[in-house]
Amino acid sequence: MKELGRLITAMVTPFKADGSIDFDQTKKLAKALVASGSDGIVVAGTTGESPTVTWEEEHALFKAVKEAVGDGARIIAGTGSNSTAEAVENTIKAEKLGVDAALLVVPYYNKPTQEGLYRHFKAVADATTMPIILYNVPSRTITSLSAETTVRLSKIPNIVGTKEASGNLGEIARIIDETQKMRPDFTVWSGNDSDTLPMMAIGAHGVISVASHLVGLQIKQMMESFAAGKLDEAAALHRHLTPIFNNLFVVANPIPVKYALNYIGFRVGAPRLPLVEPDEKTAAFIRDTLKGYHIDLPLN
Repeated sequence: MKELGRLITAMVTPFKADGSIDFDQTKKLAKALVASGSDGIVVAGTTGESPTVTWEEEHALFKAVKEAVGDGARIIAGTGSNSTAEAVENTIKAEKLGVDAALLVVPYYNKPTQEGLYRHFKAVADATTMPIILYNVPSRTITSLSAETTVRLSKIPNIVGTKEASGNLGEIARIIDETQKMRPDFTVWSGNDSDTLPMMAIGAHGVISVASHLVGLQIKQMMESFAAGKLDEAAALHRHLTPIFNNLFVVANPIPVKYALNYIGFRVGAPRLPLVEPDEKTAAFIRDTLKGYHIDLPLN
């Protein structure tokens, strides 16, 4: 399997004033993310507002970002759904469009059992030869993918890793410990920027990040310092970055990061309803946070 990267950005979807996708800005942003340290880009994930982006728009986004970055970064398509049939169909289409991997979120709202989750992800994996990354984010899906089920799924060859945003370090440690015993190439990424260094300390590989829109080079330096054994340096960077990690989630993602990008001069438009731009109190809080940071993202 091709290395998918240590720093992967869950990219926002830029919109025009009329609410349509701004493909020129999409391509510009993808290139800027690569220039600021991203090894890979998740397209049409939650941060990309997948709930309000149509399938046709998603497929156009996969194609546009792949064209923009070429071999400069891995393109990971957000193809998950709470309908197994839809997730299968969307993943097959993404593979035909030439993306490098697919990210599949735990099915939301219908609250499947662990057996249902296993069969859901297995059905998608069986329908494609593409690498599959699981995505556990119980704060959004309610249902959590258990460590036991994740380990069971890791036995499927093209399920290559998991994005863990549960914040449950005990469960995550179990996933890492048990998968490494039987499949050392199974990769665990942090799904929360604030958990990246603690998770790497127990064996995670990296992060699928939101803050990397703004401080990607600094996040990459933190991870590379840790990997090189420079623990004090990594810890200092983590402490410095913690406020921006946390404050970009003051309200629902991607509202804060889209506001921040617009504020620094990289126009990505407003979110689509039912998400809205932050109120002035929240906007001021985000602006105040940004004052403490050098922004890595190139604007030109």
